[in-house]
Amino acid sequence: MKKVAILLAGGSGERFWPLSRTKKPKQLLPLNTDKPLIEESIERILTMILPQDTYVFTNQAILESLRDILKLLPKENIIPEPFKRNTAPALAYAASWILAKYGKEFKENEILVGVFTSDHRIEPIDGFRKTVEIAFDYVSKQPKIATIGIFPTRADTAFGYIEVESDEFTTDGNIFNVRCFREKPNYETAKQYLSSGNFYWNSGMFFWRLDTFLNEAKKHMAEIYPKIFTFRDLFLSSSSIDNIWDEIESNYKNFPDISIDYALMEKTENIVLIRSHFQWDDIGSWDALDRTKPHDENNNVAIGNNILIDTFNSIVVNDFSEKPFKVCIVGLNDIVVVVSNDALLVCHKSQVQKVKKCVEEMKKNPDDYIFI
Repeated sequence: MKKVAILLAGGSGERFWPLSRTKKPKQLLPLNTDKPLIEESIERILTMILPQDTYVFTNQAILESLRDILKLLPKENIIPEPFKRNTAPALAYAASWILAKYGKEFKENEILVGVFTSDHRIEPIDGFRKTVEIAFDYVSKQPKIATIGIFPTRADTAFGYIEVESDEFTTDGNIFNVRCFREKPNYETAKQYLSSGNFYWNSGMFFWRLDTFLNEAKKHMAEIYPKIFTFRDLFLSSSSIDNIWDEIESNYKNFPDISIDYALMEKTENIVLIRSHFQWDDIGSWDALDRTKPHDENNNVAIGNNILIDTFNSIVVNDFSEKPFKVCIVGLNDIVVVVSNDALLVCHKSQVQKVKKCVEEMKKNPDDYIFI
């Protein structure tokens, strides 16, 4: 069996504005350690899968930045997408690449694909590897898709959930049949999910044999499925993606804008959940730094050149680097302050999910695109 890793790195991470921008999205930020999130992700994956079998699909705006950061991968393994069309088209596009790359040497049922996230906090690595090994072993023997589920530790409204069949699991308790996917809930619903014991956070990681994905795509992704072979033939026709870029663009622009959850995972009956053996965080908004960064004696996360007086339970990030710039906060609690070279964010910690609305407002004004 040939194991292949796919990372999708096209997201913008708008909830991390003003540090996250079009040319420096969330996955390029050091939000967990001093390394960009995607570099951490690649290092984890390379403990299991060879560099030459690990691929990153991304947008053109950050293509060269990723190639500079991800020195452990061949440059040609970081592949541009022409348009933003969400995760279902991106994974179909990735399947085309895999077919073209490995189709002559391996049969479709001999290629195992892991779809990994590029911007999450995951530790320890040993637990991550154990979970991935369980997933790969299962899908190698069964024509099913596997997803990793994270057992929730709090009633969080920022994550999607997966409900499982409580009475149907393997004897080791690691694999459950999936009942359904659930959208991000309100707080009361999230509390119900937490107390039931049958709900897991949706990690966004998936595993399949290539033939399984193609069969499921044929059943449930009728608008997308035929293009898999169109792109495969295009990739086979040229040794350089640059030579076929016009054809790639003309075909890709016709893809629907739809996530893999909506397009496939919520429809298929051939899906199981693998219980995670690691700690996980989506790091989806500024309040996640409360879970990933050290705190001072007043329970503040303070990064950069700051003075905090009589301030508690707050997050202050001063990333202003053009010249010395001091941020002083006096007598405030439960706030988020983020300073970049050209923008300032101030919000209550309970409102961090709304930061992306700032970006939405700026998109309405062409003069504001300099800040996006």
